Amino acid sequence: MDFKDKVAVVTGGANGIGRALVEEFLKSGARVASIDLDREAAQDLTSRFDRNQLFFMEGDVAIESTLQQFAQAIRVQWGKVDYLINNACISRGGIMTPCSFDDFNTVLRIGITAPYLLTVLLQDSFTDQASIVNIASTRGTMSQPNTESYSAAKGGLLALTYALSISLAGRARVNAISPGWIDTTNDPASFSSADHLQHPVKRVGHPSDIVKMVFFLCSEASSFMTGENITIDGGMSKQMIYHGEHGWTYQPPSEGTEPR
Repeated sequence: MDFKDKVAVVTGGANGIGRALVEEFLKSGARVASIDLDREAAQDLTSRFDRNQLFFMEGDVAIESTLQQFAQAIRVQWGKVDYLINNACISRGGIMTPCSFDDFNTVLRIGITAPYLLTVLLQDSFTDQASIVNIASTRGTMSQPNTESYSAAKGGLLALTYALSISLAGRARVNAISPGWIDTTNDPASFSSADHLQHPVKRVGHPSDIVKMVFFLCSEASSFMTGENITIDGGMSKQMIYHGEHGWTYQPPSEGTEPR
């Protein structure tokens, strides 16, 4: 798609899906502002693009003052925001680790509070066709053991998506994407054949699968969509899995280990 002269804001843009988004927005003609804590990865990224096209800030989105500085820098640098992609999140485990009070709330600050506050800070800079895309997760509606911090953050981000879509009606469209298993390693050899074949589409996902949907949700082609969550997981969340059926088996966990 052609995003010439558009301004996209991407949090967590140094690695994985966020990095793919930054790179593809730039290749599509957009100007990009991004923030991440990974200095080395960010330097590698910024070295390959014109500074007039990419503004990158090293910072922790869990800190309010950092978000305020980032938003102010965007206003000074670009003066407008067409697309806000809330991608940054981490996991600190859950109840089996255990995940401490501070750990849990750090994840929530990154995964829910930062998207909310960044929207508040940037809303006066939104253009008429502004689009917000929140990168949630299938873990917002399903889970594995010991993922409470991440699952809670992603579930909260889905709820925030619905709420903002109504509050910002007529000012910005707000949608979410829930990725499943996405390969952010760039190492195909790290996956077994079973990793791929368990998916109904017979492969693990790629960052490009998410980029394409983000681009669609930012484009005029999705102008009648807001408040939606789109799952992109190769069909995994639609499978019924029972021991002894269709090749699936369950191995009960040994004492002191997690089930798998």
